[in-house]
Amino acid sequence: MTRRSVARTLVYLSLIAATALVLLPLGVVLLTSLKSSKEMANGSGALSLPDSLFNVDNYVTAFQDGRMLSAFANTAIILIVAIGGTVLIGSMTAYAIDRFTFRFKKLVVALFLIAALVPGVTTQVATFQIVNSFGLFDSLWAPIALYMGTDIVSIYIFLQFVRSIPISLDESARLEGANAFTIYRKIIFPLLKPAIATVVIVKGITVYNDFYIPFLYLPSEDLGVISTSLFRFRGPYGAHWEVISAGAVLVILPTLIVFLSLQRFIYNGFMRGATR
Repeated sequence: MTRRSVARTLVYLSLIAATALVLLPLGVVLLTSLKSSKEMANGSGALSLPDSLFNVDNYVTAFQDGRMLSAFANTAIILIVAIGGTVLIGSMTAYAIDRFTFRFKKLVVALFLIAALVPGVTTQVATFQIVNSFGLFDSLWAPIALYMGTDIVSIYIFLQFVRSIPISLDESARLEGANAFTIYRKIIFPLLKPAIATVVIVKGITVYNDFYIPFLYLPSEDLGVISTSLFRFRGPYGAHWEVISAGAVLVILPTLIVFLSLQRFIYNGFMRGATR
């Protein structure tokens, strides 16, 4: 009993420490966003309470001067199109890998895995030249096209669910005269809803938080997304950390709300895919 109590105490202490490490920076950002420039100039401590907990001036400044509304709109367009393409490409790829037999099948899968292991930064010169040659540079189609390249995690999630669908359903549909695409559209795809929910959430958070691709391929201010709009506060607000913190809160809030609301779909999707 003593060992069990000690082990349980250590577990709780580690969880408390991990929670503090995660929440402490968020708390500092939130408190800083509520402070005035005068408070910051007077050397207000990072964890000290602001004079007013209802000071939203920094949020107004960040939203207006940071063009956050257009940034949210651009981010929404990229998210919808890129995630929709990822779901279609990923589910079709998983369906083809599991259901079809073709020459060099194992080689194709191996090459895809090898390509997924190559750091994206090492191929950015070639990628940039290809994107520029297609005339996609400085347009929303550049990040959309790059994000639609399905990652191995998405294919793995879809593949586990496709393998759990009985092949007898495909055979019955073929007896009724259905072709491969009809089977995918009417049988396979509707049964992939848990996997789709998982991929949408995981991929959506990744795209939403990404900074490198929008910063590299969208130099125009009118095409700024959430991450690059926040980065632009380094200019006129380079020393105004209260405004930068307010912008950070505006960026973090949608992701936090979505994740907390839909986190059970993430865990259920991974667990169901792993146990099937």
